[in-house]
Amino acid sequence: MKRFVVGTGRCGSTLLSRLLHQSPEMASLCEYFNGLDGARRFAAEPITGAAFWELIAQPHPFVTIVVSRGYKVEEIVYPYDRPGVRARRDDHLPWIQVSMLPRLTDDPDRLFDQAHEFVLAQPVRQPRNHHVALFDWLATTCGKRVWNERSGSSIDYLGDLRDNYPDARFLHIHRAGEEAALSMREHAAFRLAISLVYRVYPELDAAAAFAHSTPPTDGSPDPFAPILEGRPPVEYFGRFWSDQLMRGYRAIAGLDRSQYAEVRFEDLVARPHETLRWIAEFFEIDPAAGGWIERAAALVRGVPPARGGELPAADRARLAEICRPGNQLLGR
Repeated sequence: MKRFVVGTGRCGSTLLSRLLHQSPEMASLCEYFNGLDGARRFAAEPITGAAFWELIAQPHPFVTIVVSRGYKVEEIVYPYDRPGVRARRDDHLPWIQVSMLPRLTDDPDRLFDQAHEFVLAQPVRQPRNHHVALFDWLATTCGKRVWNERSGSSIDYLGDLRDNYPDARFLHIHRAGEEAALSMREHAAFRLAISLVYRVYPELDAAAAFAHSTPPTDGSPDPFAPILEGRPPVEYFGRFWSDQLMRGYRAIAGLDRSQYAEVRFEDLVARPHETLRWIAEFFEIDPAAGGWIERAAALVRGVPPARGGELPAADRARLAEICRPGNQLLGR
């Protein structure tokens, strides 16, 4: 069975991935699909292993832009400062190397090389089948029997996941829209993405800036400084959140009831034991194996403080109105 955790940005899916990885049966494969070229990740034409490696190992400009400027992003966990690792903060690295693989091993450089060797040996097949072959290999390499893939904002392309993996199960974790939007505004990579999507800074020549993703060394202004250091109006983040859910729920309508379930982030952090047992049943993994739910629940630090109360009343009302369509879809 193929298993996917989907959600908007900053919905609690990163925490859920960490908790599920405590299971001795399940490997959590984090931030894989959202690091790939959206136009190519599910292309219909079969490709060689070498072409597939080029797709998944393409350097990701967001990584370089954010990390080379010293910003901490929760999803980027590559141990840059550890002695003996291969990469430095101004290197151009693929998303899988900085996000997925370091969550699976203490030696991400070695696992990256092993994955390269595995992928190059694969036959010609469609990308969707290359992905599954890689996921199966990663789970086995980690000593697990099954996997789940979870990427931030994956509700946005749930339709693609459904169409390419019609036999999969999908767990949708969601959070109150206002809190998800405010969390995105505090996140450097989301500030960058949303500012570009909605052209918050129309004077920025994005194509030219991306061609030079590391900070300038000649004393010229850093084109990304206004985005990374600023706080765009919160309404952009609420709009982004609601837009993602609208697209996602159009895809949900095409799923069989047995292959789709929802869980609230607030329930996960308030009642982790009960919620994880229910998720284990949905994903068909043993809730009692090795006491993993006890270990996972110990990682939960409770319900995070709400950010909404920090907003001026007018901004809070505006954000609530923008998030209303998404919250209604979620039954909130």
